[in-house]
Amino acid sequence: MASTLLESGDTGSEQESRLGGQMSFLDHLDELRRRLVRSVIFVFVVFMACWFVSDYIYNFLARPVLAALADAQRRQLPLGGITGNEAALPLSSAKENDTGRYVFADMTKLGASVIPVGTSVAARLARDAQGQLGLFTDEPIYAGGTIIPKGVRLPFDLNAQPDVLPGLDDRLVVNTALEPFSLYVKVSLYAAICLSVPFLLWQIWAFVAPGLYPHERGYALPFVILSSLFFVGGAAFAYYIIFPPAARYLLGLGQDFRLLLKANDYFDFIIFIMLGMGLIFQMPAVTYILARIGLVTAWLLVRIWKTSLIIIFVAAAVISPTSDVLNMMLFAAPMLVLYVISIFVAWLFGRPRTETGVTT
Repeated sequence: MASTLLESGDTGSEQESRLGGQMSFLDHLDELRRRLVRSVIFVFVVFMACWFVSDYIYNFLARPVLAALADAQRRQLPLGGITGNEAALPLSSAKENDTGRYVFADMTKLGASVIPVGTSVAARLARDAQGQLGLFTDEPIYAGGTIIPKGVRLPFDLNAQPDVLPGLDDRLVVNTALEPFSLYVKVSLYAAICLSVPFLLWQIWAFVAPGLYPHERGYALPFVILSSLFFVGGAAFAYYIIFPPAARYLLGLGQDFRLLLKANDYFDFIIFIMLGMGLIFQMPAVTYILARIGLVTAWLLVRIWKTSLIIIFVAAAVISPTSDVLNMMLFAAPMLVLYVISIFVAWLFGRPRTETGVTT
């Protein structure tokens, strides 16, 4: 059978180079196994590295929903006062020796005393013995059976954003003692998968490459780079553009209720959206490679636009957290734009498929 594949004048090595080699079904399975084992080992190593910074990953992923949850729980009142010219000032405008009242947004332990949420104390902006600027109590605090003297440093961040005020009402909820551990494992694992995308794409290409012509295997580096960049772009688009308005809308519907958002449900939700948009953003990169190989043309994408439109809206309905049209369009709009971009990519870079890469 193999001898019939050899053309007149071709050596075995030349034919193998031209067709990417002849592999049996078992050879393909063995190659797939080796690629999977390498991928799992690489992801595990990255996972172990992510575990040591899992708290930073957790806080990064939780930031959008905490802001939306805080907005949904707080009353919005005008700042008008006696003169009508009152306005909130940024912390950067505070000067040394300025005084005011500090409100404890969290239950805080100062020394042996526990300060309840909502406690306020007169405070002064001053420098400590090392010359560091901070906020210090300007009067004693009587807490339980102790007296906290004047001049104690307060947990106050001079670089905090104006709309950030942590408290009990804007916390994610866990139900069991082991759930925080499982959450950190989950965010570390998904972060490891995201960071491993270039290596995983390289393994996918290496598995497919034997079935390509020699000149087509040269697209490996563009494929890995473009796909990785578009994956990061899609995840960032979901995190910064899509998720905040969707979270504000969903949580805004619960203003008449006490919102206790389960941490496990939230992280499943945001990770699903980020990974989903990262995969969807692969359209231009995959189209570029397929167009260069000659498997996809701009005319083909234009001809099947109706079918593609239906698939896009179905995907948007699956990814969208609600069934309303506005949220679905929020997810469908970038897919439509990416599809149009893919058509132009196929038009600019497409060419017929040949064995040598030279179009006659």
